[in-house]
Amino acid sequence: MFTLPPITLPGIDAYAEAHSAPDPAQLAGLAGNDLGMGHLISGPLVSGLLRLIIHTLQPKLVLDIGTFTGYSALSMAVALPEGARVISCEIDPERAEVARKHIAEAGYADAVSVRVGPALKTIAEIEEPLDLVFIDADKPNYHHYYSATLPRLSARGLIACDNTLWRGEIIDANSTDPDVRALRNFNDAVAADPRCESVMLTVRDGVTLIRRV
Repeated sequence: MFTLPPITLPGIDAYAEAHSAPDPAQLAGLAGNDLGMGHLISGPLVSGLLRLIIHTLQPKLVLDIGTFTGYSALSMAVALPEGARVISCEIDPERAEVARKHIAEAGYADAVSVRVGPALKTIAEIEEPLDLVFIDADKPNYHHYYSATLPRLSARGLIACDNTLWRGEIIDANSTDPDVRALRNFNDAVAADPRCESVMLTVRDGVTLIRRV
């Protein structure tokens, strides 16, 4: 499995993983190997954070934007209270099929629905309030996903955005990387938005938690 360059002191990420709960058995084999891009999964520290958030929120509906192998969707599904569900958005039909296979093999096909198509279209079709939104997809659209879901949050709902520190490159104001630029603009917009309260965590590649005020 590909490992992201650390944004913390050398060895800190490995130490944190060693002193955190391991991934549940249902997540075995979901490191992206069958798609050849294991570095795109959110990783065990983020997986554990999501499970703790779900344990605390006890959500009815979770929205996962960016399915890939189904790792994040399944990470959250294993912690869901009875009757709750995950809607996972994926633009790529091949990735969606891989995710559905993994989710079914883990026994969570009834709890996780993988929808193929633009995430903004899927969001518009959801009528219920969103208790938790996990955004880990194309970076230039982060602000669009955020803008579409923030008003849809339930009273105690949260948005969690992955990769908001982008390997530490986020602090390079001169970067020409389009993902870095998109994330810098997104981070600045969230920090200045009076509609929300946010905290940026230095977990793995950066995770920002956002609630509506």
